[in-house]
Amino acid sequence: MDIEKFEKTETQLSGFFEEVSTLSKKKPDDAINKFKLKFINMVIEDANNLLVSDYKPFQEFNKFDEDDIPSNSDVVFILSQYLNCLEILRRDNIGQMSGSWYWRVNGELTNKRTKRPL
Repeated sequence: MDIEKFEKTETQLSGFFEEVSTLSKKKPDDAINKFKLKFINMVIEDANNLLVSDYKPFQEFNKFDEDDIPSNSDVVFILSQYLNCLEILRRDNIGQMSGSWYWRVNGELTNKRTKRPL
C-alpha cells in the first residue's frame, strides 16, 4: 500500500466532502460547479486505484459524468461512501503497538503512525 498516496487522497476527499456538504445543506439540488467536479473526479480516480477489489464502494461507478453534472447532494452521497471505504481499507492495514497505531505494509508494522480506527 502506498501510505502517502492514501493519506493525500483521504485528506482531499475529506476536504471536498466538507465543502460540498456545506453547499448541499443550503441548496442540495443545485448542480455542482464544473471546476470543482473536475478536481473531485481526479481524486475519486486516485481513490479507485487504492480501493481495489471489494473495497470500492460501487463497482460500476468510476467518476462523475462531466456532461451530466450531479447535484450537490449526489456528490455528498458518493464522497461519503468513498470515505467510509477508505476507512475500512485503512483499518485493515494498521495495527497497534505500545498504545499507538501504525501502518502495516506486507503484513509488518511500520514506524509510520496513523490515527486509531473509527
